Amino acid sequence: QVQLVESGGGLVQAGGSLRLSCVASGRTFSRYAMGWFRQAPGKERDVVARINESGGVTFVADSVKGRFTISRDNAKNTVYLQMNSLKPEDTAVYYCAAALIGQRLRVGTPDYWGQGTQVTVSS
Repeated sequence: QVQLVESGGGLVQAGGSLRLSCVASGRTFSRYAMGWFRQAPGKERDVVARINESGGVTFVADSVKGRFTISRDNAKNTVYLQMNSLKPEDTAVYYCAAALIGQRLRVGTPDYWGQGTQVTVSS
């Protein structure tokens, strides 16, 4: 069992930055591909970024490319999402996710979800 705990969300003005963190319990963090998803009110939950087990391969959605960066520190059991140049349309609940098989992140069915952290960007 893996527990994921996100932090770092909040209220920020457009153009500002936030860094989300997700800490995973257990000793097997380095075996998991990790991802960040977001869900705005009335919309589906969509992938924002993914990173493979070693951190050497990343994917970032077109909507945030050039503004968001995903990274991980396996020694700290933590995955990060650095969000720069935030826009009001980035407002959503952001969820951390873990999957033993990376494909499960690609199709939106990870093994574990965090509880989510709210990000609100004001105009």
